Amino acid sequence: MRLLSIDTCGPLGTVALARLTPDDLEILGQTELPGKTYSAQLVPTIRELLASHSIALAEIATIVVTNGPGSFTGIRIGLSTAKGLAEPRSIPILAVSRLAVLAHKAGTPAAALDAGRSEFYLGDYSTVAPSESLLPRADFAQKAVALGSQLAVCEPTVLAIAPQATLVDPPTAHDALHFALPRLRARDFDDPLLLDGNYLRRPDAEIFSKLGSPPRPQSTSRA
Repeated sequence: MRLLSIDTCGPLGTVALARLTPDDLEILGQTELPGKTYSAQLVPTIRELLASHSIALAEIATIVVTNGPGSFTGIRIGLSTAKGLAEPRSIPILAVSRLAVLAHKAGTPAAALDAGRSEFYLGDYSTVAPSESLLPRADFAQKAVALGSQLAVCEPTVLAIAPQATLVDPPTAHDALHFALPRLRARDFDDPLLLDGNYLRRPDAEIFSKLGSPPRPQSTSRA
């Protein structure tokens, strides 16, 4: 079973190709995409990755897509690309949270990402009812103290607020495949018609339309 994974939620995007057997998950390759190039480069990058391994898109059994939280634009591009590739060929889609992938990569029950504007995304997977939330700096700092090394982070800006946290490299499409493995084996796919981005924060256009004022420029450099 051949798998395609897409993650365009952060400042650096990745696309990975893998083979799933009854006993193992073999990563065949992974390609990086610089931020702000996703719209133009994602589909060509996928085509090049497939071609480099002599695999046709029709041979892909499942597309794993990281659907946030992170860059609004990146999330939309990743999701729309996954759906656009999957729909004509009836390829199943499986969506995963970037926070959950980060926690899984670090082997911790919680993870955090910088959301910009002095806010932070926090995922807590320590209970039977996992939660993900958007927290202001002060609230996040309190949570980070309580979690200590049980909190995974991948950005210096988050580590500065949570110095006791476990620092790992940013999650990639490769990591998403490993995190999704139990659901892949169980064929626990998402309904593409209902699948949306895991934004946690409402888009600027929605927020400021209700306030009656124009959107402010993003203070974060995320793509």
